[in-house]
Amino acid sequence: MPEDQLFKTEEQASRTEISEALRDAADQVESGDVTLVSATAEQTVTVPENPRFEVELERLTDSESGDQRYELEYEIRWTE
Repeated sequence: MPEDQLFKTEEQASRTEISEALRDAADQVESGDVTLVSATAEQTVTVPENPRFEVELERLTDSESGDQRYELEYEIRWTE
């Protein structure tokens, strides 16, 4: 299945800034309409009443340096 990435942003942020963004995202998901905004893009989508919700925590090791990093992902999925 081909991917069509509609929006992506990534930046360093404090825990406080991240928690504020997640609270805002939760309010938008609850309302049903989510608007994603960055300095260069904006995308709005309607989330259905019962989408699939996935939470994933991974520990990854860099193959060259051996450094470990963690990824915590919250994912909401649905089909149209």
